[in-house]
Amino acid sequence: MDVGIGLPSTIPGIRGRLVLDWARAAEEAGFSTLGTLDRIVYGNLEPIPTLAAAAAVTGRIGLTTAIMIGPYRGNGALLAKQLATVDRLSEGRLTVGIAVGSRPDDFEATASPYEKRGKVFDAQLAEMRAVWAGEPRGHAGAIGPATVRPGGPPLLIGGGSPAAFRRMTEYGAGWILGAGGPDVFTAAADKARDAWREAGRQGEPRLVAIGYVSLGDEAEQHARSYLGDYYSFAGAYVDRVVGSALITPQAVADSVAGFTAAGCDELILFPANPDLQQIELIAAAAGLS
Repeated sequence: MDVGIGLPSTIPGIRGRLVLDWARAAEEAGFSTLGTLDRIVYGNLEPIPTLAAAAAVTGRIGLTTAIMIGPYRGNGALLAKQLATVDRLSEGRLTVGIAVGSRPDDFEATASPYEKRGKVFDAQLAEMRAVWAGEPRGHAGAIGPATVRPGGPPLLIGGGSPAAFRRMTEYGAGWILGAGGPDVFTAAADKARDAWREAGRQGEPRLVAIGYVSLGDEAEQHARSYLGDYYSFAGAYVDRVVGSALITPQAVADSVAGFTAAGCDELILFPANPDLQQIELIAAAAGLS
């Protein structure tokens, strides 16, 4: 199983230079990818330009939106062009984790109809695929730039509903778990594999999960401060999220072992503490060093 690491770009007040230093250090530490989270009504950095910046200071490590929300981004053609640009700048290192979303305030802030988000998302995915396939859209022909890989960057569809797994089989290269441990992953991954086979797709879907981690001094305090704020909209659920954070090296090692045994292809660990020392601590706990 590959082990990636999230950028600290969702932690409010993060310095831009620190995000770039983090990207370089994560690549040197041997992580498989750099992940971003997505919110509108929050003090995070926007995922697409953040990954473009990370692409500019790295040369090997993957870049993954984990997970980007599609419907409030509107036009599928424009989104396809933005992502194709990151794909081109990174020389094909981009993977797009994308989902329908569930926070009404983000939709309200962008004047996007929350109740129609599923229909909008379906149209958006179809348009992205058409753009990346090079279908003409005007006098100059196709919307560019051409993606490095034919058909565009791989799409990992998030969500646990039947519609999410249907979208995965129609448009995706695999599925991504938004949050949860190995047990949650196992149950949903089985549904993803079943849907893949029933749709007649060849091979197996790529299966990815995310987790939250904070190690070293005041690990629990950092996890509670960041995750408690980020998930404050979730009410009582926030305690469950905070409690799931990996705050010891053994917890990280156990999580890596559990997801590996469950057939996960990649686990992306998002930091609750932006200190650069976290990269070394997480890499060691995950068995990368």
